[in-house]
Amino acid sequence: MELSRNLTDVFEDGFVKDKKKLMAQRAVLKNGIQTSCESIEAKQTLRPVFSIDLETGKVTDQKRSGRCWMFAALNTFRHRIIEKFKIDDFELSQNYVFFWDKYEKANFFHENILATADRPLDDRKVAFLLQVPQQDGGQWDMIVSIFQKYGVVPKEAMPEVQASSNSTELNKYLNKKLRKDAMILRDLVAKGAGDQEILETRRTLMKEVYDILSIALGSPVKKFDFKYRDREKEYHVDRDMTPQAFYDKYVGLDLNQYISVINAPTEDKPYMRSYTVEMLGNVVGGKEVKYINLDMEDFKKLAIDQLESGESVWFGCDVGQFSNNISGIMALNTYELEDLFDVDFSTSKADRLMYGESLMTHAMVLTGVDIVDGKPTRWKVENSWGDKVGHKGYYVMADDWMDQYTYQIVVRRDLLTDQQRQVFDSQPILLAPWDPMGSLA
Repeated sequence: MELSRNLTDVFEDGFVKDKKKLMAQRAVLKNGIQTSCESIEAKQTLRPVFSIDLETGKVTDQKRSGRCWMFAALNTFRHRIIEKFKIDDFELSQNYVFFWDKYEKANFFHENILATADRPLDDRKVAFLLQVPQQDGGQWDMIVSIFQKYGVVPKEAMPEVQASSNSTELNKYLNKKLRKDAMILRDLVAKGAGDQEILETRRTLMKEVYDILSIALGSPVKKFDFKYRDREKEYHVDRDMTPQAFYDKYVGLDLNQYISVINAPTEDKPYMRSYTVEMLGNVVGGKEVKYINLDMEDFKKLAIDQLESGESVWFGCDVGQFSNNISGIMALNTYELEDLFDVDFSTSKADRLMYGESLMTHAMVLTGVDIVDGKPTRWKVENSWGDKVGHKGYYVMADDWMDQYTYQIVVRRDLLTDQQRQVFDSQPILLAPWDPMGSLA
Protein backbone atom coordinates (compact mmCIF):
# COMPACT_ATOMS: atom_id res chain seq x y z
CA MET A 1 0.00 0.00 0.00
CA GLU A 2 1.26 3.44 -0.91
CA LEU A 3 0.83 6.07 1.81
CA SER A 4 -0.73 8.95 -0.08
CA ARG A 5 -0.93 12.46 1.33
CA ASN A 6 -4.72 12.27 1.16
CA LEU A 7 -4.74 9.16 3.34
CA THR A 8 -2.43 10.79 5.89
CA ASP A 9 -4.72 13.85 5.93
CA VAL A 10 -7.63 11.56 6.83
CA PHE A 11 -5.58 10.14 9.74
CA GLU A 12 -4.67 13.65 10.92
CA ASP A 13 -8.27 14.87 10.74
CA GLY A 14 -9.43 11.91 12.82
CA PHE A 15 -6.71 12.49 15.41
CA VAL A 16 -7.40 16.21 15.99
CA LYS A 17 -11.11 15.50 16.42
CA ASP A 18 -10.47 12.88 19.13
CA LYS A 19 -10.38 14.72 22.49
CA LYS A 20 -9.09 11.65 24.37
CA LYS A 21 -6.10 11.31 22.04
CA LEU A 22 -5.36 15.04 22.29
CA MET A 23 -5.41 14.77 26.09
CA ALA A 24 -3.07 11.78 25.88
CA GLN A 25 -0.81 13.76 23.57
CA ARG A 26 -0.52 16.63 26.04
CA ALA A 27 0.31 14.26 28.88
CA VAL A 28 2.97 12.35 26.93
CA LEU A 29 4.61 15.45 25.47
CA LYS A 30 5.18 16.79 28.97
CA ASN A 31 5.81 13.59 30.97
CA GLY A 32 6.83 10.83 28.56
CA ILE A 33 5.02 7.61 27.69
CA GLN A 34 5.45 5.44 30.78
CA THR A 35 4.94 8.17 33.37
CA SER A 36 1.74 9.24 31.64
CA CYS A 37 0.13 5.82 31.98
CA GLU A 38 1.69 4.54 35.21
CA SER A 39 -0.74 2.43 37.22
CA ILE A 40 -1.49 3.27 40.84
CA GLU A 41 -3.21 -0.09 41.32
CA ALA A 42 0.01 -2.04 40.76
CA LYS A 43 1.73 -0.13 43.58
CA GLN A 44 -1.23 -0.65 45.90
CA THR A 45 -1.49 -4.40 45.39
CA LEU A 46 2.20 -5.36 45.20
CA ARG A 47 3.34 -4.47 48.69
CA PRO A 48 6.76 -5.91 49.66
CA VAL A 49 5.42 -8.42 52.19
CA PHE A 50 6.04 -12.15 51.72
CA SER A 51 5.16 -15.33 53.58
CA ILE A 52 8.59 -16.77 52.66
CA ASP A 53 11.27 -14.09 52.94
CA LEU A 54 14.98 -14.95 53.03
CA GLU A 55 17.37 -12.57 54.74
CA THR A 56 20.00 -11.74 52.12
CA GLY A 57 21.56 -8.43 53.19
CA LYS A 58 22.47 -5.42 51.07
CA VAL A 59 22.22 -5.51 47.31
CA THR A 60 25.17 -5.29 44.93
CA ASP A 61 25.68 -2.96 41.98
CA GLN A 62 26.89 -4.09 38.54
CA LYS A 63 27.03 -0.44 37.46
CA ARG A 64 27.47 0.15 33.71
CA SER A 65 28.16 -3.44 32.74
CA GLY A 66 26.20 -6.45 31.54
CA ARG A 67 27.33 -8.79 34.30
CA CYS A 68 23.93 -9.47 35.89
CA TRP A 69 24.27 -13.24 35.45
CA MET A 70 27.58 -13.16 37.33
CA PHE A 71 26.24 -10.92 40.06
CA ALA A 72 23.15 -13.09 40.48
CA ALA A 73 25.22 -16.28 40.78
CA LEU A 74 27.74 -14.69 43.16
CA ASN A 75 24.87 -13.27 45.21
CA THR A 76 23.44 -16.75 45.78
CA PHE A 77 26.88 -17.74 47.10
CA ARG A 78 27.08 -14.54 49.16
CA HIS A 79 23.78 -15.38 50.87
CA ARG A 80 25.20 -18.75 51.83
CA ILE A 81 28.48 -17.30 53.16
CA ILE A 82 26.74 -14.56 55.17
CA GLU A 83 24.48 -17.10 56.83
CA LYS A 84 27.06 -19.85 57.43
CA PHE A 85 29.96 -17.69 58.61
CA LYS A 86 27.93 -14.81 60.07
CA ILE A 87 29.69 -12.15 57.98
CA ASP A 88 27.98 -8.83 57.27
CA ASP A 89 28.45 -6.67 54.17
CA PHE A 90 30.38 -9.32 52.27
CA GLU A 91 30.83 -9.58 48.50
CA LEU A 92 32.68 -11.92 46.18
CA SER A 93 34.88 -10.46 43.44
CA GLN A 94 32.90 -9.87 40.27
CA ASN A 95 36.01 -8.55 38.52
CA TYR A 96 37.87 -11.84 39.07
CA VAL A 97 35.09 -13.83 37.40
CA PHE A 98 34.77 -11.18 34.69
CA PHE A 99 38.46 -11.54 33.74
CA TRP A 100 38.31 -15.31 33.28
CA ASP A 101 34.99 -15.19 31.45
CA LYS A 102 36.38 -12.72 28.90
CA TYR A 103 39.52 -14.81 28.54
CA GLU A 104 37.61 -18.04 27.98
CA LYS A 105 35.02 -16.43 25.67
CA ALA A 106 37.83 -15.25 23.37
CA ASN A 107 39.18 -18.79 23.08
CA PHE A 108 35.65 -20.15 22.59
CA PHE A 109 35.17 -17.65 19.75
CA HIS A 110 38.40 -18.84 18.11
CA GLU A 111 37.13 -22.40 18.37
CA ASN A 112 33.83 -21.57 16.65
CA ILE A 113 35.56 -19.50 13.95
CA LEU A 114 37.74 -22.48 13.07
CA ALA A 115 34.76 -24.83 13.12
CA THR A 116 33.01 -22.64 10.55
CA ALA A 117 36.08 -21.62 8.54
CA ASP A 118 34.90 -23.56 5.47
CA ARG A 119 31.72 -21.49 5.29
CA PRO A 120 31.41 -18.15 3.42
CA LEU A 121 31.33 -14.90 5.36
CA ASP A 122 27.65 -14.40 4.59
CA ASP A 123 26.76 -17.79 6.05
CA ARG A 124 24.30 -17.26 8.89
CA LYS A 125 26.47 -18.98 11.50
CA VAL A 126 29.59 -17.03 10.55
CA ALA A 127 27.67 -13.76 10.46
CA PHE A 128 26.19 -14.61 13.86
CA LEU A 129 29.65 -15.15 15.35
CA LEU A 130 31.11 -11.96 13.89
CA GLN A 131 28.17 -9.78 14.88
CA VAL A 132 29.15 -9.92 18.57
CA PRO A 133 32.32 -12.00 19.09
CA GLN A 134 31.93 -11.71 22.86
CA GLN A 135 29.90 -9.72 25.35
CA ASP A 136 29.32 -9.32 29.08
CA GLY A 137 26.22 -11.53 29.26
CA GLY A 138 25.93 -15.23 29.87
CA GLN A 139 23.91 -18.13 31.22
CA TRP A 140 24.06 -20.26 34.34
CA ASP A 141 26.04 -23.21 32.96
CA MET A 142 28.63 -20.79 31.58
CA ILE A 143 29.29 -19.25 34.99
CA VAL A 144 29.51 -22.76 36.47
CA SER A 145 32.31 -23.52 34.01
CA ILE A 146 34.23 -20.50 35.29
CA PHE A 147 33.68 -21.39 38.96
CA GLN A 148 34.74 -24.99 38.44
CA LYS A 149 37.91 -24.03 36.58
CA TYR A 150 38.99 -20.86 38.43
CA GLY A 151 37.17 -20.77 41.78
CA VAL A 152 36.13 -17.49 43.42
CA VAL A 153 37.77 -14.84 45.60
CA PRO A 154 36.49 -12.17 47.99
CA LYS A 155 35.99 -8.75 46.48
CA GLU A 156 38.92 -7.21 48.33
CA ALA A 157 41.29 -9.73 46.71
CA MET A 158 40.46 -8.38 43.24
CA PRO A 159 38.28 -5.28 43.52
CA GLU A 160 36.31 -3.46 40.87
CA VAL A 161 38.14 -1.26 38.37
CA GLN A 162 36.93 1.26 35.82
CA ALA A 163 36.76 -1.23 32.95
CA SER A 164 34.77 -3.79 34.93
CA SER A 165 32.26 -1.26 36.23
CA ASN A 166 31.91 0.35 32.81
CA SER A 167 32.70 -2.29 30.22
CA THR A 168 31.80 -0.43 27.01
CA GLU A 169 35.36 0.42 25.99
CA LEU A 170 36.75 -3.00 26.85
CA ASN A 171 34.07 -4.74 24.79
CA LYS A 172 34.64 -2.37 21.87
CA TYR A 173 38.36 -3.06 21.61
CA LEU A 174 38.25 -6.72 22.53
CA ASN A 175 35.67 -7.35 19.79
CA LYS A 176 37.79 -5.34 17.34
CA LYS A 177 40.71 -7.64 18.14
CA LEU A 178 38.61 -10.83 17.90
CA ARG A 179 37.28 -9.92 14.45
CA LYS A 180 40.91 -9.43 13.36
CA ASP A 181 41.68 -12.83 14.92
CA ALA A 182 38.86 -14.33 12.85
CA MET A 183 40.44 -12.95 9.66
CA ILE A 184 43.81 -14.44 10.60
CA LEU A 185 42.42 -17.87 11.49
CA ARG A 186 40.14 -18.12 8.45
CA ASP A 187 43.05 -17.13 6.17
CA LEU A 188 45.20 -19.87 7.71
CA VAL A 189 42.53 -22.47 7.01
CA ALA A 190 42.01 -21.15 3.49
CA LYS A 191 45.71 -21.55 2.63
CA GLY A 192 45.78 -25.09 4.06
CA ALA A 193 47.85 -24.42 7.19
CA GLY A 194 48.59 -27.43 9.39
CA ASP A 195 47.28 -28.01 12.89
CA GLN A 196 50.56 -27.00 14.52
CA GLU A 197 50.72 -23.65 12.71
CA ILE A 198 47.13 -22.91 13.67
CA LEU A 199 47.81 -23.89 17.28
CA GLU A 200 50.88 -21.67 17.53
CA THR A 201 48.93 -18.78 16.02
CA ARG A 202 46.09 -19.27 18.49
CA ARG A 203 48.56 -19.21 21.38
CA THR A 204 49.94 -15.88 20.13
CA LEU A 205 46.44 -14.45 19.73
CA MET A 206 45.39 -15.62 23.21
CA LYS A 207 48.55 -14.11 24.74
CA GLU A 208 47.40 -10.79 23.28
CA VAL A 209 43.92 -11.30 24.76
CA TYR A 210 45.47 -12.03 28.15
CA ASP A 211 47.56 -8.87 27.96
CA ILE A 212 44.55 -6.72 27.03
CA LEU A 213 42.53 -8.10 29.93
CA SER A 214 45.40 -7.72 32.39
CA ILE A 215 45.88 -4.09 31.40
CA ALA A 216 42.15 -3.33 31.60
CA LEU A 217 41.06 -5.43 34.58
CA GLY A 218 44.24 -6.16 36.50
CA SER A 219 46.14 -9.42 36.93
CA PRO A 220 43.99 -12.19 38.39
CA VAL A 221 44.94 -13.05 41.93
CA LYS A 222 46.49 -16.47 42.63
CA LYS A 223 46.84 -16.41 46.44
CA PHE A 224 45.50 -14.11 49.14
CA ASP A 225 44.81 -13.79 52.83
CA PHE A 226 41.16 -13.70 53.85
CA LYS A 227 40.47 -11.84 57.10
CA TYR A 228 37.11 -11.02 58.67
CA ARG A 229 35.25 -10.42 61.90
CA ASP A 230 31.96 -12.21 62.39
CA ARG A 231 28.85 -10.76 64.00
CA GLU A 232 30.22 -11.73 67.40
CA LYS A 233 33.33 -9.62 66.65
CA GLU A 234 35.51 -12.71 66.58
CA TYR A 235 38.55 -12.39 64.30
CA HIS A 236 39.22 -15.00 61.60
CA VAL A 237 42.05 -15.36 59.09
CA ASP A 238 42.90 -17.83 56.31
CA ARG A 239 46.33 -17.29 54.83
CA ASP A 240 47.62 -18.13 51.35
CA MET A 241 44.22 -19.14 50.08
CA THR A 242 43.85 -20.12 46.44
CA PRO A 243 40.62 -19.24 44.59
CA GLN A 244 39.63 -22.91 44.42
CA ALA A 245 40.41 -23.51 48.11
CA PHE A 246 38.33 -20.46 48.98
CA TYR A 247 35.43 -21.81 46.95
CA ASP A 248 35.67 -25.22 48.59
CA LYS A 249 35.70 -23.84 52.13
CA TYR A 250 33.36 -20.85 51.91
CA VAL A 251 30.91 -21.81 49.16
CA GLY A 252 31.20 -25.57 49.19
CA LEU A 253 28.45 -26.32 46.65
CA ASP A 254 28.58 -29.13 44.12
CA LEU A 255 27.38 -27.12 41.14
CA ASN A 256 26.78 -30.28 39.13
CA GLN A 257 23.77 -30.78 41.40
CA TYR A 258 22.10 -27.60 40.07
CA ILE A 259 20.22 -27.57 36.78
CA SER A 260 18.56 -25.02 34.53
CA VAL A 261 14.82 -25.16 34.03
CA ILE A 262 13.24 -23.11 31.25
CA ASN A 263 9.70 -22.19 30.26
CA ALA A 264 9.50 -21.84 26.49
CA PRO A 265 5.91 -22.54 25.34
CA THR A 266 6.70 -22.58 21.62
CA GLU A 267 5.64 -25.36 19.26
CA ASP A 268 9.23 -26.30 18.47
CA LYS A 269 10.02 -27.01 22.14
CA PRO A 270 7.68 -29.57 23.70
CA TYR A 271 7.59 -29.67 27.49
CA MET A 272 9.39 -32.47 29.32
CA ARG A 273 12.30 -32.51 26.91
CA SER A 274 15.93 -31.46 27.38
CA TYR A 275 17.63 -28.87 25.15
CA THR A 276 21.01 -27.34 24.39
CA VAL A 277 22.09 -24.52 22.07
CA GLU A 278 24.71 -24.81 19.34
CA MET A 279 27.86 -22.67 19.80
CA LEU A 280 26.67 -21.42 23.20
CA GLY A 281 29.27 -21.45 25.94
CA ASN A 282 32.47 -19.89 27.16
CA VAL A 283 34.94 -22.58 28.30
CA VAL A 284 36.16 -25.05 25.67
CA GLY A 285 35.67 -28.44 27.32
CA GLY A 286 33.55 -26.87 30.06
CA LYS A 287 30.04 -27.59 31.22
CA GLU A 288 27.44 -28.04 28.48
CA VAL A 289 24.59 -25.53 28.48
CA LYS A 290 21.53 -27.67 29.07
CA TYR A 291 17.90 -27.16 30.12
CA ILE A 292 14.68 -29.02 30.81
CA ASN A 293 11.55 -27.28 29.49
CA LEU A 294 8.62 -27.37 31.94
CA ASP A 295 5.22 -25.74 32.11
CA MET A 296 4.84 -22.77 34.48
CA GLU A 297 3.07 -24.76 37.20
CA ASP A 298 6.00 -27.15 37.57
CA PHE A 299 8.47 -24.31 36.96
CA LYS A 300 7.13 -22.23 39.86
CA LYS A 301 6.74 -25.23 42.16
CA LEU A 302 10.46 -25.92 41.90
CA ALA A 303 11.30 -22.29 42.68
CA ILE A 304 8.99 -22.32 45.71
CA ASP A 305 10.41 -25.64 46.96
CA GLN A 306 13.93 -24.23 46.88
CA LEU A 307 12.88 -21.03 48.66
CA GLU A 308 11.08 -23.06 51.30
CA SER A 309 14.31 -24.96 51.90
CA GLY A 310 15.98 -21.63 52.72
CA GLU A 311 17.91 -21.25 49.47
CA SER A 312 17.58 -18.40 46.98
CA VAL A 313 16.99 -19.00 43.26
CA TRP A 314 18.94 -17.64 40.26
CA PHE A 315 16.49 -16.71 37.50
CA GLY A 316 16.42 -15.06 34.07
CA CYS A 317 13.68 -12.82 32.71
CA ASP A 318 12.87 -9.95 30.34
CA VAL A 319 13.20 -7.21 32.94
CA GLY A 320 12.40 -4.33 30.58
CA GLN A 321 8.81 -5.44 30.12
CA PHE A 322 6.34 -3.49 32.29
CA SER A 323 8.77 -2.87 35.13
CA ASN A 324 9.24 0.32 37.13
CA ASN A 325 12.76 0.85 38.42
CA ILE A 326 11.73 3.60 40.81
CA SER A 327 8.96 1.74 42.62
CA GLY A 328 10.50 -1.68 42.03
CA ILE A 329 7.31 -3.09 40.54
CA MET A 330 7.18 -5.81 37.88
CA ALA A 331 3.55 -6.26 36.89
CA LEU A 332 1.46 -6.59 33.74
CA ASN A 333 -0.47 -3.47 34.74
CA THR A 334 2.55 -1.35 35.67
CA TYR A 335 1.76 0.83 32.66
CA GLU A 336 -1.67 1.04 31.03
CA LEU A 337 -0.31 1.42 27.49
CA GLU A 338 -3.41 0.13 25.73
CA ASP A 339 -5.54 2.75 27.44
CA LEU A 340 -3.05 5.47 26.55
CA PHE A 341 -2.66 4.66 22.85
CA ASP A 342 -5.98 2.84 22.27
CA VAL A 343 -4.00 0.03 20.67
CA ASP A 344 -4.15 -3.71 21.40
CA PHE A 345 -0.61 -4.84 22.28
CA SER A 346 -1.61 -8.31 23.52
CA THR A 347 0.44 -11.31 22.37
CA SER A 348 1.14 -14.74 23.83
CA LYS A 349 4.42 -15.69 25.50
CA ALA A 350 5.12 -18.09 22.64
CA ASP A 351 4.45 -15.44 19.99
CA ARG A 352 6.71 -12.94 21.73
CA LEU A 353 9.55 -15.46 21.70
CA MET A 354 9.02 -16.42 18.07
CA TYR A 355 8.73 -12.86 16.79
CA GLY A 356 11.59 -11.35 18.76
CA GLU A 357 9.40 -9.26 21.05
CA SER A 358 10.79 -10.84 24.20
CA LEU A 359 13.61 -13.04 25.45
CA MET A 360 15.78 -13.40 28.53
CA THR A 361 17.68 -10.14 29.02
CA HIS A 362 18.52 -10.04 32.72
CA ALA A 363 19.33 -12.37 35.61
CA MET A 364 18.40 -11.73 39.24
CA VAL A 365 17.71 -13.73 42.39
CA LEU A 366 14.40 -14.86 43.89
CA THR A 367 14.63 -14.37 47.65
CA GLY A 368 11.00 -14.67 48.71
CA VAL A 369 7.44 -15.44 47.70
CA ASP A 370 3.99 -14.76 49.13
CA ILE A 371 1.78 -17.85 49.21
CA VAL A 372 -2.00 -17.39 49.59
CA ASP A 373 -4.27 -20.44 49.67
CA GLY A 374 -1.43 -22.55 48.35
CA LYS A 375 -0.74 -20.29 45.34
CA PRO A 376 2.02 -17.71 44.79
CA THR A 377 0.78 -14.14 44.41
CA ARG A 378 4.02 -12.13 44.30
CA TRP A 379 7.76 -12.77 44.44
CA LYS A 380 10.64 -10.96 46.13
CA VAL A 381 13.50 -10.21 43.75
CA GLU A 382 17.06 -9.18 44.57
CA ASN A 383 18.49 -7.06 41.75
CA SER A 384 22.10 -5.97 41.17
CA TRP A 385 21.55 -2.32 40.28
CA GLY A 386 22.39 -0.83 43.66
CA ASP A 387 20.10 0.32 46.46
CA LYS A 388 18.76 3.43 44.71
CA VAL A 389 16.18 1.45 42.73
CA GLY A 390 13.13 -0.39 44.01
CA HIS A 391 12.86 -1.09 47.73
CA LYS A 392 16.54 -0.61 48.64
CA GLY A 393 17.45 -2.60 45.53
CA TYR A 394 14.72 -5.24 45.87
CA TYR A 395 11.76 -5.60 43.51
CA VAL A 396 8.27 -7.07 43.81
CA MET A 397 7.26 -9.30 40.90
CA ALA A 398 3.59 -10.12 40.32
CA ASP A 399 2.91 -13.81 39.78
CA ASP A 400 1.24 -13.24 36.40
CA TRP A 401 4.29 -11.20 35.32
CA MET A 402 6.44 -14.21 36.16
CA ASP A 403 4.18 -16.35 33.98
CA GLN A 404 4.70 -14.10 30.98
CA TYR A 405 8.27 -12.82 31.21
CA THR A 406 10.35 -15.28 33.26
CA TYR A 407 12.23 -17.87 31.22
CA GLN A 408 14.78 -19.66 33.37
CA ILE A 409 15.46 -20.75 36.95
CA VAL A 410 18.27 -22.77 38.50
CA VAL A 411 17.34 -25.34 41.13
CA ARG A 412 18.83 -28.32 42.93
CA ARG A 413 18.53 -31.64 41.10
CA ASP A 414 17.00 -33.33 44.12
CA LEU A 415 13.92 -31.10 43.91
CA LEU A 416 12.95 -32.55 40.53
CA THR A 417 10.74 -35.62 40.22
CA ASP A 418 12.36 -38.86 39.09
CA GLN A 419 10.79 -38.44 35.66
CA GLN A 420 12.04 -34.86 35.35
CA ARG A 421 15.57 -35.92 36.24
CA GLN A 422 15.45 -38.68 33.64
CA VAL A 423 14.33 -36.19 31.02
CA PHE A 424 17.07 -33.73 31.95
CA ASP A 425 19.69 -36.49 31.72
CA SER A 426 18.49 -37.56 28.26
CA GLN A 427 20.22 -36.55 25.04
CA PRO A 428 19.29 -32.89 24.52
CA ILE A 429 17.70 -31.48 21.38
CA LEU A 430 20.12 -29.12 19.66
CA LEU A 431 18.77 -25.60 19.11
CA ALA A 432 20.15 -23.10 16.60
CA PRO A 433 22.68 -20.51 17.86
CA TRP A 434 20.13 -17.70 17.40
CA ASP A 435 17.31 -19.49 19.23
CA PRO A 436 15.75 -17.18 21.85
CA MET A 437 16.66 -19.67 24.58
CA GLY A 438 20.29 -18.99 23.71
CA SER A 439 20.02 -15.32 24.67
CA LEU A 440 22.50 -14.04 27.22
CA ALA A 441 21.39 -12.35 30.43
